[in-house]
Amino acid sequence: MESEKYICVRETTGQNNVVIIDMSAPTQPMRRQITADSALMNPVSKVIALKAVVAETTSDHLQIFNLEMKSKMKSYQMPEQVVFWKWITPSKLGLVTQTCVYHWDMEGSSEPVKMFERNEKLAGNQIINYRSDPSGKWLVLSGIAPGPEERRNLVKGNLQLYSVEQQRSQALEAHAASFAKIQLPGATGPTTLIAFAMKTLTGGQLTSKLHVIEIGANPGGPSFSKKQADLFFPPNFEDDFPVSMQVSEKYQLIYVVTKMGLLFVYDLETASAVYRNRISSDPIFLTADAPSVGGFYAINRAGKVLLCTMNEETLVPFVSGQLNNLDLALAIAQRSNLPGADNLVLPKFEELFNAGKYKEAAELAADSPQGSLRTPQIVQRFNSVPQSPGQTPPLLQYFGTLLTKGALNAFESVELAKLVLGQKKKQLLDNWFNEDKLTSSEELGDLVKPLDQDMSLKIYVKANASAKVIQMLAERGEYEKMSKYSQQVGHTPDYSFLMQKVLQADPQKAVALALQMSQQTPPPMDFNTVADLFLQRNLIREATSFLLDVLKPNQPEHAMLQTKVLEINLVTFPNVADAILANGMFTHYDRPRVAQLCEKAGLYMRALQHYTELSDIKRVVVNTHAIEPQALVDFFGTISKEWAMDCLKELLTSNIRQNLQLVVQIAKEYTEQLTAGAVIELLEAHKTYEGLYFYLGSYLAFSQDPEVHAKYIEAAAKTGQLKEVERVTRESSVYDPERVKLFLMEAKLPDARPLINVCDRFNFIPDLTHFLYSNNMLRYIEGYVQKVNPANTPIVVGALLDVECPEDFIKNLILSVRSLLPVEPLVAEVEERNRLKLLSQFLEHLVGEGSTDPHVHNALGKIIVDSNNNPEHFLTTNPHYDSIVVGKYCEKRDPTLACVAYKRGHCDAELVDVTNRNSLFKMQARYVVERMEPDLWSQVLTPDNTHRRQLIDQVVSTALPESKNPEQVSVTVKAFMSAELPEELIELLEKIVIQNSAFSSNPNLQNLLILTAIKADKTRVMDYIHRLDYFDGPAVGEIAVGSELYEEAFVIYKKFDQHVPAIKVLLENIGDMERAVEYAEKVEEADVWSSLGRAQLQQLQIAAAIASFIKANDTSSYEEVVAAAQSEECYSDVVLYLTMVRKKVKDAKVDTELVYALAKTSQLGSLEEFIAAPHAANLNTAGDRCFDEGLFEAARVLYVAVAAWGRLASTLVRLHEFQPAVEAARKANSTRCWKEVCFACVQENEFRLAQLCGLNIIVQADELEEVSQFYQQGGYFDALVALLEAGLGLERAHMGIFTELGVLYAKFRPEKLMEHLKLFSTRLNIPKLIRVCEAQQHWKELVALYIQYDEYDNAATVMMTHSPKAWEHMLFKDVAVKVANMEINYKALQFYLDENPSLLNDLLNVMTPRVDHSRVVEIMRRAGHLPLVRPYLNNVQPANLQPVNEAINYLAVEEEDFETLKNSIDTFDNFDQIALAQKCEKHEVQEFRRIASYIYKRNKRWRQSMELSKQDNLFKDAMETCAQSGDRSLAEELLQFFVDKKNKECFAACLYTCYDLLRQDVVMEMAWLNGMMDCAMPYMIQAMREMNHKVDTLVAEKKDREKDAISNNENAKQAEAQHNMYAQLLPPALPAAPYNMPNQDQNYMPQQGMMHSGGAWQQGAPQHF
Repeated sequence: MESEKYICVRETTGQNNVVIIDMSAPTQPMRRQITADSALMNPVSKVIALKAVVAETTSDHLQIFNLEMKSKMKSYQMPEQVVFWKWITPSKLGLVTQTCVYHWDMEGSSEPVKMFERNEKLAGNQIINYRSDPSGKWLVLSGIAPGPEERRNLVKGNLQLYSVEQQRSQALEAHAASFAKIQLPGATGPTTLIAFAMKTLTGGQLTSKLHVIEIGANPGGPSFSKKQADLFFPPNFEDDFPVSMQVSEKYQLIYVVTKMGLLFVYDLETASAVYRNRISSDPIFLTADAPSVGGFYAINRAGKVLLCTMNEETLVPFVSGQLNNLDLALAIAQRSNLPGADNLVLPKFEELFNAGKYKEAAELAADSPQGSLRTPQIVQRFNSVPQSPGQTPPLLQYFGTLLTKGALNAFESVELAKLVLGQKKKQLLDNWFNEDKLTSSEELGDLVKPLDQDMSLKIYVKANASAKVIQMLAERGEYEKMSKYSQQVGHTPDYSFLMQKVLQADPQKAVALALQMSQQTPPPMDFNTVADLFLQRNLIREATSFLLDVLKPNQPEHAMLQTKVLEINLVTFPNVADAILANGMFTHYDRPRVAQLCEKAGLYMRALQHYTELSDIKRVVVNTHAIEPQALVDFFGTISKEWAMDCLKELLTSNIRQNLQLVVQIAKEYTEQLTAGAVIELLEAHKTYEGLYFYLGSYLAFSQDPEVHAKYIEAAAKTGQLKEVERVTRESSVYDPERVKLFLMEAKLPDARPLINVCDRFNFIPDLTHFLYSNNMLRYIEGYVQKVNPANTPIVVGALLDVECPEDFIKNLILSVRSLLPVEPLVAEVEERNRLKLLSQFLEHLVGEGSTDPHVHNALGKIIVDSNNNPEHFLTTNPHYDSIVVGKYCEKRDPTLACVAYKRGHCDAELVDVTNRNSLFKMQARYVVERMEPDLWSQVLTPDNTHRRQLIDQVVSTALPESKNPEQVSVTVKAFMSAELPEELIELLEKIVIQNSAFSSNPNLQNLLILTAIKADKTRVMDYIHRLDYFDGPAVGEIAVGSELYEEAFVIYKKFDQHVPAIKVLLENIGDMERAVEYAEKVEEADVWSSLGRAQLQQLQIAAAIASFIKANDTSSYEEVVAAAQSEECYSDVVLYLTMVRKKVKDAKVDTELVYALAKTSQLGSLEEFIAAPHAANLNTAGDRCFDEGLFEAARVLYVAVAAWGRLASTLVRLHEFQPAVEAARKANSTRCWKEVCFACVQENEFRLAQLCGLNIIVQADELEEVSQFYQQGGYFDALVALLEAGLGLERAHMGIFTELGVLYAKFRPEKLMEHLKLFSTRLNIPKLIRVCEAQQHWKELVALYIQYDEYDNAATVMMTHSPKAWEHMLFKDVAVKVANMEINYKALQFYLDENPSLLNDLLNVMTPRVDHSRVVEIMRRAGHLPLVRPYLNNVQPANLQPVNEAINYLAVEEEDFETLKNSIDTFDNFDQIALAQKCEKHEVQEFRRIASYIYKRNKRWRQSMELSKQDNLFKDAMETCAQSGDRSLAEELLQFFVDKKNKECFAACLYTCYDLLRQDVVMEMAWLNGMMDCAMPYMIQAMREMNHKVDTLVAEKKDREKDAISNNENAKQAEAQHNMYAQLLPPALPAAPYNMPNQDQNYMPQQGMMHSGGAWQQGAPQHF
């Protein structure tokens, strides 16, 4: 315990925990799992220092942690062991080793600094304390050692005092020491003292002393004389000795605490004994200073924490009375400002005052404890002393002394101010106030206010005279400061009164005040009330300004105010109202009312915005002369379509000329909402084509409605806007062309261009031509074809021909266009009307100009054919006409001419068609052969062609024989082939190839002939092979094989010496192995033998195949050979073959296969020889194959050769050689290998070897579960437990091992489970073990796990559910205070009621801070066991809860314990008092009925209480009740009761008890009527005496007033005489106070316009409190 703030406890039972107890909340300890050997909490902050011994060394490891930041601050390893350590300051640790003392600062990164070496006298001592003085200049180390031989029980103490500045030490023989500071008279600073207590044995005599000496004395200053005092130990405490010393800075007392619990208290300054007592029966080993209470904390061996301090009320009386040490009592009272010294200072004051020693008396009064002599009476006494001539008046001496000692109290400040201000010496008052020598009060401020308002304001502020501060601020107009000050001090001013006063003085300031009020929450005045105050004085502008500011939030509850501000401005200042509405800041006002006012004020636009009825809107909207057009347009966007249309109609109806433009503008703006149709209908209804024109003109560009465009064209035409008509008809593509065409024709506009645009764009050319021709507008026809669209000239010409226009006009029209005229449509138009010759002149003119246009020449050709003017010449020589067009034209006239035209243009389809129709097949055959076009051949040779046979005949007989072009022949043959005409092709080829011709020796044709025969007639193939010699043998042979002509193919290959393909045909196609072998022997070629060998290999003739490969010396297929041999188990042949292959091929696979073959043939000797020789075999692969096939001996040879220890271990396991297998696994060090060997050993019951393997497996957390399951599945539980127990000691042991072992203990060894949980609780997977223990029903162990896992709720539940095995009372108490679910606590109560009722109170004691006492009482009440928990109820009753109080009261009534009931009622009042009173008033015991009366009296039911008392003849109680009631009628009623009872004694007693309530006339009347005047006479005498005293008092007061008037006159005469006497009170060279400089330490009010900014005062800035 380093300070009064924290206690740090190290728990060593079970886990090593450190418990930190915050003394401000001792019931909420903080527990941390820390394994350090020692822990120290910092004295002031949540910083902990830890110390632990470094294993196998003599050094200590030190660490400092910040618990709040959860971070390590510093760490250091001391080279030597620390035997004692302590926080000597909040940031510095003192470390004491066997030889030295170090200081370690927790700030920064510094290491411990050596301060000094231990004195030899402290060698072997047990260090019990180490301290530093506050300045850090002096250090003291305390130690104890065994006593001398003659008295070993007397412990010897040693101190080492060290000076840091002088670096010197001094050894002292003492037990406890402490540093202290004391202020000596005349010293400039505090003096450092050291106090130490000693107990020594000298010459057989015990000496116990306390010494107080000064250390580090200041030269030239006052010194402290050494003090000492005896320590008086009782006889039975002879061997006791001091263990601790604390010095109270608050009381300047020394506390010396001994080991056996004795406390000695001494005065620091005089070393006088103050107190001695035993504070603990157990030994005390630790104390800590408690400066907040001026005492100390102590901890004894029993674990109790004791707090010892002084009782301030009794300390001074005790010292002065019991000790009879008046000087010490007065000194203690003065320096600690303690009560109880009044009877000490007053006599001394009287002595000094009566002796005329006024200065000394003033000093005594100034230093009096708690200001007991600084009273108005003392001031009056000094004031009453007459002034001696030439001397300072005593009163001034008194005040001067007080000012030098400190500040004056409130009364003294007022009295001094009266004197100073009376002499007009206010400057003195300013100085004292600035020096904080005066105590501010409201009375002092009132005195200063007439002379200096600023100073009075400061005084009011410091005196917390809120009402006066606010009043002054209001008078100064500083309303913002006033508001802030009011909020600061929580004072509510009378704002209504302030507002009225300010309105009279300055309306603008009133606005500022009102706004300031509005910012308060809630506002002190209603906004409407404030506004009415302005309006009552006709301050419209100010009211508006205020309302606009406070209504900015625009809240619904301000609707009335919004309406009001608009109303007053609409009536008086419409422009202001308009501006308000324009800002849109209000939305909740009365809109209809505002609308009416706006209309009356001429604000028609605002009226429109606020009206909600159509009739109102229509009435206002017609005032367009007073409404801005754009605003009106915007307004139409806010109303519905129907209303908008009605308003537009109203505008047009009222004044169409004035409003048309506006209507059109509105319609333009809102066309989308109003719809163009509705607007057009409206405008048409008013027959305003001008409006329609303007409206549609703006809408046209955005509309795709044909109706809109058509309407616009009509409106433009009717308004004479012909250019616009022409533009729209030219640019628009939306209007209905038919409708517009008919309209324009009917309108017969003087300008035909709009009609031309429509007809030209929408192909109404005939109609246009007829209209223009019929209306004699021929120039527009010429203009159209020449300038507008020459391409439509043919249509115009056709139309003119239809109306029988003169040919001259038409010819001239055509010639005028010339080259711009499209010829083809013109010819079509003219030809359609059989007037083609009309164009002769035009066509010849174009040809003469060099025209190559096909249409021109087509037309000219048609004219020549019709005129039969040498057409063949034209058709063969003219290169420009279109053959198809002219040919079609000639077909019906002359097919031959058509063929000429088609041939010239390669018009294949047309030529074939015309020749087929006219049976011109010879001409067709020649054309097809000459064309050499495959597509044409495919067309004419298609089976669908009914004329194919006639064409083939002409090709074979005429066209092809006539051809000398090989290409033509080739194309023809390909065409026959493509057409799949083999018979016809053979016929053709035999005629060309076999018969003598220019193409007989052509290889391609020979190939084609044979191939065609293969495809069409296989019987001719052999004949063609023998007759032809120039064909491609290999290619044809391959095709023959593909056509299954194997013998023909063999003959071909053999004819052309192709041996390999030949033998392949024999082997693969014919399948004759014998012929193949014979052929191979005949040929004797390596490739042939290779082919034969592969064939034999495929037929699994392994030996023959290997022999063939060997003859061919072929190694290319060794992989297939080896695979086939292995499949047939022919490993001996494989050895021979691979031996041959290995000579040519250096491949690891070959060597590997050879090794495998040797292994398969069990040639282990050859295998070892092969391995020993150089090779490239992959022995790992070979070994794996041998292992997989069970060749374990061969595999062992191979694995040994490559050091494959893992596989070797597996092999040895298969060979049941377990010991070598374990050795191999150790070399492999593989988890898989360890598992395999382990499992095999387990299956063979080799548990020792299995354990060796298992230890290497279970350290892998992922493998542990598999090992455990394997053991358990085999039933080897003991072996598994042994394995895991052995694994606990492994360096790599992990949580899984400990957890799994715990699971096994739970299942198979439950007796070991609890011990395992206790030993290894931190290394277990607790949730997993919880599940297992629950399944195995190990309830006690389950509770331990839940507690370890902080699952206290579950732990408590298990203990209650399975109490026979799991419940322990002490453990359950510990758990109960930690559960989170409070319901468990209440279940615990029921559990204890059922099973352990005798321990219920013990449980409730620990659960008291956690449970709801009301609920506990209810539970016990329902269970009927309230008496059982009586101790608990008594314990919690101080909480004053109603259910608890009622339960205790109930028990007291049931037990007839009226004393307990009375104490409970007096101490705790929270219960149903009336119900208890009603219960008690019927009790048979009188004391309970008296208690009922008492309760009625407490609840002011005076009559009921009095009636109960009267019933039981408790007349004293009745009289006391009546006196307390203050009810005169009850008093007179009780008096009458005694009169009726003739009880004179009670009658007389009632007169005195109820003296203040009884009327004298009533008493006299009762006494006189009932003969009790003797009893009433004492009462009447007292009444007369009181009346006389009141009269005398009034007379005395009148005389005092007269004396005061005379005294005031005399004081005024003496004022001038005392004018210059105050100079003596001024200090020399007193500096002038800065002007109005505020004191930052006080709530000081600066002057208006003065503000502190950056350390300087600036004029004109805003003020702040």
